[in-house]
Amino acid sequence: MSGEIVVRKCEDLDDFRRCVELQRQIWGEADLEVEPATMFVVAANTGGEVLGAFDGERMVGFTLAVMGLRGRVPYLHSHMTGVDSAYQNRGVGRMLKLFQRDAALGRGIRLIQWTFDPLEVRNAHFNLNRLGAICREYHRNLYGVTTSPLHRGLETDRLLVEWHLDSARAVAAIENLVKEPGEAAASIELPAELERWQGEDSSQVGTVQARLREEFTRWFAKGYAAIAFRRAPGNRAYLLAPWSDF
Repeated sequence: MSGEIVVRKCEDLDDFRRCVELQRQIWGEADLEVEPATMFVVAANTGGEVLGAFDGERMVGFTLAVMGLRGRVPYLHSHMTGVDSAYQNRGVGRMLKLFQRDAALGRGIRLIQWTFDPLEVRNAHFNLNRLGAICREYHRNLYGVTTSPLHRGLETDRLLVEWHLDSARAVAAIENLVKEPGEAAASIELPAELERWQGEDSSQVGTVQARLREEFTRWFAKGYAAIAFRRAPGNRAYLLAPWSDF
């Protein structure tokens, strides 16, 4: 590891094939639902974007985004991001997202969306606290029950992330001006035992998923958005507030 990570656009087949290989390294050969190189080719040539993070010649992370429309307004849907396990917790994922943000704003795109599993607390912290994104849509079993061991046979419930790139929230988070979140108008709690249950493939995880599904759906229907994630030990929760407040 040289310690100097560089992010750049991926534009040729060699880079796209390295993205596919890195998928297999990160998620394992047992995960048969790997995006092929052709998907990266299509994304890069139809207004989407493929970015790679490199330590010298070694690709250590990537992100794949496709173009979308909300009405007539273009946005990027960031379909997949992965970081080599040897390079995790070194800020590579954030480097990829910030490069993606700058490139999008340079094209006049002000919104990037993606989805994540609300049971994954590290992703919740990263998306809401570190990037300043929000969530106000919950999608039940979005991708169906897959063969991936990461999904543990559960339905693929997902929160939709909205990253409004030039919003005050996003700018403050990017500049590390956001304090550790405390309280909000509403909260959705996560049990302290969640990671242990996940490691044990306990049926309790499905019970937690069902409760989160019901609570998020109810609060979002009332016009609330998830705006932060409180990660204090034994007191972890999604924090929500009326979207009209922002």
